[in-house]
Amino acid sequence: MRIPRIYLDLPLHPNTEVPLDERSAHYLGKVLRMKAGMALTLFNGRGAECSGELVSLEKRRGIIRLKDATTPASESRLHTILGIGISRGERMDYVVQKSTEMGVNVIQPLFTEFCEVKLDEKRGEKRRQHWQQVGISAAEQSGRVLIPEVLPPVSAGSWIKSLACERKYLLDQEQSGELAREPVPEQIALFIGPEGGMSDNEKALAVSKGFIGLNLGPRTLRTETAPVAALSLFQYLWGN
Repeated sequence: MRIPRIYLDLPLHPNTEVPLDERSAHYLGKVLRMKAGMALTLFNGRGAECSGELVSLEKRRGIIRLKDATTPASESRLHTILGIGISRGERMDYVVQKSTEMGVNVIQPLFTEFCEVKLDEKRGEKRRQHWQQVGISAAEQSGRVLIPEVLPPVSAGSWIKSLACERKYLLDQEQSGELAREPVPEQIALFIGPEGGMSDNEKALAVSKGFIGLNLGPRTLRTETAPVAALSLFQYLWGN
């Protein structure tokens, strides 16, 4: 059985005991059917992880005894920011999950001109919290020691105007810019539209603010596929 890996937003020090939160206790007890004495790994999203042993487990709580701390080399040297048009249903969940697996550091949900999803501030924060949890679960599964930050949704225009980043890319099938491999960047940002794509105004604004236009080939990619393809390419070129 693979040793479970759990995220806890707590300081993790070897030779101490820490409490499980309700989510983790439910997952370990009801889903994995774990018992006292079994091994697991914990991380807190701050760059390290710790092996541990389950001391006790009830319905909504549990205790873990921490053992050895390690610093896995699972994070990329390339810092990536993903600005993505908000899509409907489970597509956005997929974007967050797979982008996390591909090493993304920041996810910025965007309201674009062709975005079909409408969220007020309250619903937007609720969705952000949901997407953040999706990112945490993906980090648990993929062995990451950092949690990508999912930011509150904003308009594409305001994000484009305020974004400060070493290198910025506009991913769109109509673009024809070339991918410069040198010098190797330490930080990049990607702008990808929703199901309906980007408007001409959004594309023009992005280019005027220093975004480099790129396409990923002659085939039209779905909005949830494009981030995975792009992040795979950039991690291969400049990350790990």
